[in-house]
Amino acid sequence: MIRINNLSKKYGTNTVLNNISIHLEKGKVYGIVGENGAGKTTFFNCLSGIEQYQGKIDSIKNLKDTIGFLQTESYFFPKITGKEYLQLLINAREVKVKHIEERNIFDLPLDKYAVNYSTGMKKKLALTGILLQQNEVFILDEPFNGVDIQSNIVITEIIHKLKSLNKLIIISSHIFSTLAETCDEIHVLENGNFSEKVMKEDFKKLEDEMKKRTVGNKIDRLDLV
Repeated sequence: MIRINNLSKKYGTNTVLNNISIHLEKGKVYGIVGENGAGKTTFFNCLSGIEQYQGKIDSIKNLKDTIGFLQTESYFFPKITGKEYLQLLINAREVKVKHIEERNIFDLPLDKYAVNYSTGMKKKLALTGILLQQNEVFILDEPFNGVDIQSNIVITEIIHKLKSLNKLIIISSHIFSTLAETCDEIHVLENGNFSEKVMKEDFKKLEDEMKKRTVGNKIDRLDLV
């Protein structure tokens, strides 16, 4: 369980997050949507402890010790193999994992330098790492971007499994269908705050509203022939 009260974040005079308050429960999947620059990644960075912020974030356990954060672009040291990267993340949580190769469900070349992986391979490696850490909270920032369709199916099933294990999962995605398939509720981030909370039965209505708002008459203006 996480309680966020009056969370705010500024960069100079620019207010990115403005007094956000939300209660997040274990065993649920929360989707965060918003336009580019709405503050989704900043929200995740504050929640994971990467960014300093104003306000209060309360949880039963120390979040830094229980959060697995899949960033849009993870950092990899230049001379570290995929297997060494996984071992590093496992050691950071002081958990014991035997036979790492058998946990390599994405068939990654673990003996190769991770920095030379493709974008999709890097994402799958980083995801595998936070899963092996046995975290209680998972923040997945655009987990489906840059990943092949087969892996997208696997990631979707991983999210369902984490939910069944009573984990707390927070996802952002520009692919609405992936949110509709995995989330219990979706929160719309606008003007630095959550403007709307949408439950599963209203996902289609939200998608239609977002499509109408985003597309408008733009296609007609192209005057395609």
